[in-house]
Amino acid sequence: MRRVEPVAAMETLSDVAPVYHPPLEPYVSLLHRDADLLVFDKPSGLLSVPGRHPALWDSLLTRVQKKHPRALIVHRLDKDTSGVVLMSLNRKAHAFVAGQFEARSVRKSYVAEVWGRVADDEGIVDLPLAIDPDNKPRHRVDPDHGKPAQTRWQVIGRGENTTRLRLLPLTGRTHQLRVHMHALGHAILGDAFYAEGEALAAAPRLLLHAEQLSFRHPRGHEVTFTAPVPF
Repeated sequence: MRRVEPVAAMETLSDVAPVYHPPLEPYVSLLHRDADLLVFDKPSGLLSVPGRHPALWDSLLTRVQKKHPRALIVHRLDKDTSGVVLMSLNRKAHAFVAGQFEARSVRKSYVAEVWGRVADDEGIVDLPLAIDPDNKPRHRVDPDHGKPAQTRWQVIGRGENTTRLRLLPLTGRTHQLRVHMHALGHAILGDAFYAEGEALAAAPRLLLHAEQLSFRHPRGHEVTFTAPVPF
């Protein structure tokens, strides 16, 4: 079985005694299983893969591998982002689907609740992103050294001080949706990295959810998996 190397926790600024209390109920939420793939609805607060620090070992992948030791993760979500996560059950399936992620042919749809009333009904954010060297693992808009990043957005609904958006990432940079919404002037509610003041205090968790994932199954047919929005 191919070993997945631990990574630094996306949501901790240090690996020294990190504070991490992942949810235990449900322990694993399975959306779909077949001979090639497993699809899960990851809760907010749970790492996709284990972190470097021993206190960060609990993750969706380590939980799943207790029952499916051959499972390999195909892509990741930030710890505080909930929603659809895909794993493979054999190397052929993994290579087939991972290639679609690399080719950017996988269609992803997220739902986010952001601070403020967004004036337009739709638009696109096209801003290059790079890690913020002084505030790792935060990222920032960096016109000089950043990698290209594009996000389409559509308004789903408006509240008194908030707006619900559907976010369609055209690229897959780390923290892309979070940084792009902040740059747009509408930080995602509850975002401990990029929101401040009322926007940070408005929700007990990051209100970002990977609602839908569409791609070609290793058996050749098109599939779409959806996880209901929990907020």
